[in-house]
Amino acid sequence: MVGFLWDSLTLGRIDRLYDQIILSTYLTSLTVCLYLFNLSGDDKWEGTFFEKYEVYLPLAIQFFLGGLCSAYVIYFSRSVSFSKTIIFFIILVILLFANELLKKRISNKYLQFSAYFFVNFTFFTFFIPVLLKSMNTFLFMLSGAISLSITLALIVYIYNGSPSTQKEISMGKMTGLIVGIYLLINSFYFLNLIPPVPLAMESGLVAHNVERNMESDEYYVTYEQNPWYKIWRDNMYEHHYQAGDSVFVFTSIFAPSNLKESVLHRWKWYSPHTGKWEMIDEIGFEITGGRDGGFRGYTFKSNMMEGQWKVDVITNDELVLGIINFEIETDSMAQTKRLNTKVF
Repeated sequence: MVGFLWDSLTLGRIDRLYDQIILSTYLTSLTVCLYLFNLSGDDKWEGTFFEKYEVYLPLAIQFFLGGLCSAYVIYFSRSVSFSKTIIFFIILVILLFANELLKKRISNKYLQFSAYFFVNFTFFTFFIPVLLKSMNTFLFMLSGAISLSITLALIVYIYNGSPSTQKEISMGKMTGLIVGIYLLINSFYFLNLIPPVPLAMESGLVAHNVERNMESDEYYVTYEQNPWYKIWRDNMYEHHYQAGDSVFVFTSIFAPSNLKESVLHRWKWYSPHTGKWEMIDEIGFEITGGRDGGFRGYTFKSNMMEGQWKVDVITNDELVLGIINFEIETDSMAQTKRLNTKVF
């Protein structure tokens, strides 16, 4: 708990050099500790400097694995939305807590390398886009190929140098397990179940008006504010609409410095006749990373129908950044209440 709190306070932007050094150090140290630990069963370090520290290797593995899981939970919590992407985030949270019970089972090599490959793959899925200033399916596949190669190379290297490891595991079974996890994560990606780290939607509001001051480069967003006790949502779910008005959806999306990505606002209306969500419009714009508060942009529509609406904020590869839900209430006599103007 203290470690998670420390990471929450010290880990900031995913593209910051400090964060990248910390995560790279954790992953490198985890790799080295796995190598040292798996060869310790063959008395490889007998009579060497490492001999008296062998007993601490399980704790070191647990520490570095926990550090990576903690950082992932922090980063992915900023990108996850209450949609199907929450499934992958829940897996990370479970792994974070399961790591606390790992010490007694660390001798299970199948568990060791499965957890290692998962955190390795996750690391490269956002490290490479940050490094190359781009996000696409090819880079995700490249991340998977690199992490798969590193993991299998480490396993083969340990297996060839450790007779005890050769007795404990079957290379066929181990390879099948790692490839199975690889295919599972790829399935998650193509089913849009993985939050689009390093992108993150900082804000998303349904508004009555959005104005941009070109001189100060500030956006003035006027929206209906929830009562103070509804702390989970600043924006009212019910949007009072009058004929002739426009409905605005404003978003600010964080992206690493110099990373450019196309973002879509996909407007959907729930049809009471068909009982399904119908896509009404899809409006896109390009974002450029680097701004701490996120890249700001908005779309708007007129001639709105009454009922339930949602705007999916997605990338060109259909990765979900966020979902903004609201309900249009049409009443020519109704007066909007609790209007608030926020500066972004």
